[in-house]
Amino acid sequence: MAGINKVILVGNLGKDPEIRTLESGIKVAQFSMATTESYKDNSGNWQDKTEWHNIVAWRYLAEKAESQLHKGSQVYLEGKITTRQWTDKDNNTRYITEIVADKLMALGKREGGGSGNYPPPPSLENAPDKPAANTSKAEEPSITPKQEAEDDLPF
Repeated sequence: MAGINKVILVGNLGKDPEIRTLESGIKVAQFSMATTESYKDNSGNWQDKTEWHNIVAWRYLAEKAESQLHKGSQVYLEGKITTRQWTDKDNNTRYITEIVADKLMALGKREGGGSGNYPPPPSLENAPDKPAANTSKAEEPSITPKQEAEDDLPF
């Protein structure tokens, strides 16, 4: 049986995406993303636990991250976990675990003053020819036509 390597995250960017263009012309974006989980401790007090994730986006997603994401942006992300290995300048073997993005969608309101009542930004999904979902809640990921048909079932 084949394995499944699928990650779904909703969180906030810790810094602006760092964009590089490789010699081949391919763009790559790297940024950190925080996810926070709330829970009650043994005393009944609410506690927050924040995890930081290293995100990598390639090609079209890197271009979209560059133009539409910034520090503090809330993002819906789908991807896979990967681990890279390299040797540093002191000849030590180093490892990093990253999430390679397959889909990105900016969520929430845009920053920059005003009332903040902006329409949600366009989808940042992998293929530029995919239509954006028309949902009233910006927090929900896009729904495929197949899912819409299944939702219309009377039972």
